[in-house]
Amino acid sequence: MKGWELGMKRKIMSGMVILIILAAHFCRYMLPYDPFKTNMAEAALPPSSSHWFGTDNLGRDVFSRVLQGSQTSLYAALCVVAVVFLTGTLLGVAAGYLGGWPDAVIGKVIVIFQAFPGFILAVAVAGMLGAGMTNGMISLCAVYWTTYAKLARSLVLQMKDITYIQAAKLCGANRRSIIIRYILPNVISPLVVTAALDVGSVILSMAGLSFLGLGAQRPTAEWGVMMSEARNYIQTAPWIIFFPGLALFLVVTVFNLFGDSVRDGLEKKNG
Repeated sequence: MKGWELGMKRKIMSGMVILIILAAHFCRYMLPYDPFKTNMAEAALPPSSSHWFGTDNLGRDVFSRVLQGSQTSLYAALCVVAVVFLTGTLLGVAAGYLGGWPDAVIGKVIVIFQAFPGFILAVAVAGMLGAGMTNGMISLCAVYWTTYAKLARSLVLQMKDITYIQAAKLCGANRRSIIIRYILPNVISPLVVTAALDVGSVILSMAGLSFLGLGAQRPTAEWGVMMSEARNYIQTAPWIIFFPGLALFLVVTVFNLFGDSVRDGLEKKNG
């Protein structure tokens, strides 16, 4: 792909991501109805000019709940990615640079966590902690931190013996200074790309946990919860499950394409 095409793709995807974030943050100003107010007299109404996405089985406006759900899902995903990014990076850098027993311990823990399929491990952790949005986020943190730790460790191992690192040691620079000034700036880019790619995956995983009853709980406006509530009405009122599913599909697709564009741009720069 040509350079201008990569640049255009990155700008378009960045603009769409910014638009989604702004829409989620300011959704409370765009809600036509209270997303939590029930009205059984208007239950399961099809899409119309007054209810663009129809109403659910309790008479709540689906469009309002989808908008509110964007905030819930996006904030949770960004929080999880931020936590695993910081935790995994710090542990990976420590393991790779210090070596010895810290490397051995962290390496064994990573192997143990990665021995299980990611979503199955998240379900198991959430099941032990109990249902809830916070516990669902903790369970996803337990799954995703290993990716960053493993990547950061491998990057540090590749560069810890580079000439300018050795020169800094000979000049009397301490470990903290070397890590902050020389190690982190050179390993951060691939980790940022991984974080960009993980946002969509985390949103999808959180929706999956909520759908199974292990994440967000009713009456929270969250896409997984909405789809779980609507599964009994898929034949009689399919719009109740269709629009939350469509929102989930579109947002995850945008973030995945954004992550791809960031990765392509980094590879072109390094190439």
